[in-house]
Amino acid sequence: MVKRISNMFEKTYKYVLIILFSLSFMLTYGQRNQIMDRPKVDERIEMLSIVFRLAGNREYNSDVFKRYVDRINEHYGPFEEHELITFVNKIKNENGIGYDAVMSMAIHLDDKFNLKQKNIDETLDRRWSRTNALQFVALLKKFYKDSNSKRFFQDNRALYNEVQKRFLPIYEHIELDWYPKFYGKKPSEKFLIVNGLGNGGGNYGVAIKNPAGHKEVYAIMGTWSMDSLGMAQFPLQHYFPTLLHEFNHSFVNYLLEKDTTIFRDSGEKLYSAVKEKMNRQAYGSWQTMLNEALVRAAVIKYQKDHHFSSEEISKETNEQLDRGFLWIEQLVDELDNFDRQRDRYPTLENYMPVLAKAYQSYAADISSLDATFEERRPKIISFDGIQDGQTNVSSMLGELKINFDKPLLGQGRSFRGISKESFPIIKGHRYSPDKKSVLIDWELEPNKTYEIIITRNAFRTADGIPMKDHYLKFSTK
Repeated sequence: MVKRISNMFEKTYKYVLIILFSLSFMLTYGQRNQIMDRPKVDERIEMLSIVFRLAGNREYNSDVFKRYVDRINEHYGPFEEHELITFVNKIKNENGIGYDAVMSMAIHLDDKFNLKQKNIDETLDRRWSRTNALQFVALLKKFYKDSNSKRFFQDNRALYNEVQKRFLPIYEHIELDWYPKFYGKKPSEKFLIVNGLGNGGGNYGVAIKNPAGHKEVYAIMGTWSMDSLGMAQFPLQHYFPTLLHEFNHSFVNYLLEKDTTIFRDSGEKLYSAVKEKMNRQAYGSWQTMLNEALVRAAVIKYQKDHHFSSEEISKETNEQLDRGFLWIEQLVDELDNFDRQRDRYPTLENYMPVLAKAYQSYAADISSLDATFEERRPKIISFDGIQDGQTNVSSMLGELKINFDKPLLGQGRSFRGISKESFPIIKGHRYSPDKKSVLIDWELEPNKTYEIIITRNAFRTADGIPMKDHYLKFSTK
């Protein structure tokens, strides 16, 4: 009898543990889903990406995911002259519609491609006028029907499911609890992750208010890495920082909106110093730049708090320095200072006046910050057997040796031509043992002028600092 009771107790105990574990999982998963939806492929995103691909927008014409792009070209090639595409070409040239404006329109459509008109004036990107938006949607619905897009999406459902499955580990890796702890507030927005299959390296953050008046923030993640079979893959080290970046926007963007005046002087001075780099990233104002700087510093803060390797943190930091956020290291230090004073500053919002004072010092030091970083860049110090502008190079020169002042990472090569005719035949490359030189095997023709841009993509230090692009011109005899 005692043994039977013991067995019953043991079974009951196991059931209780299973139920408690299940409840814990459901609560955790439910809380995660309340903050951030599982990643998915969204037909609205794909449809708009395809339309602007057909219209020739460079940012929507990546062919990295060739398996998918080939299907797009095969299905939609006959519709390049559709009246929708003609209309898009007109309004994009007149109003600069591209990049995130395209994705903004996508999330302002319902699943039947009807425009959510209540949101037009409030959250739709301002490059869309109401008139253009309404006409675009009318033509889009016609295009969807004429091109039998329903069949295209049905035919690619298995591909979409596989992409979603492959991205899931990135989503599961993020510790969502860190955000309200660090910022001192819970997110007021719902965060949604969408995989943009045809967007290449383009990532976009756009937002809309749902019918209840709550903001939904979309992180539309590009697809730029393929496995050996040409299928999309999502290496953690490449995609995770981007996802961290986009989620930080949910906590950061409102902070400057509260009071821009305390940052204006320093923001304008910093923006003036790095305007060219910011414009290349479509950051057209000092306010946007400061938002981006804080978001990027918060990514590094997350990495530090989660004990990322020093190499990973250094690489992320140097990437931001190279992008023009020359005060990023000091800003990360300031976030550490904030985190050490949480009894005095419960939220980052409370700390913004202190941050504004720190920004005054960044603005005062911007010239020295710039000079310090430029000194860390690898630089070409010489070429063996050739000089810039030389007009009598031997066409028998079968090798170009490029010498740098610092050791490089030593992986790959990156060149760009001015034209196909002026670019040499490159057959291979190898690095010197100390990685301070790279030897390029090439073929030259006599009596010909060559123009080559040696680019930053591959030629960078081990901690990720790239060279500046170098233009090389010479002629053979």
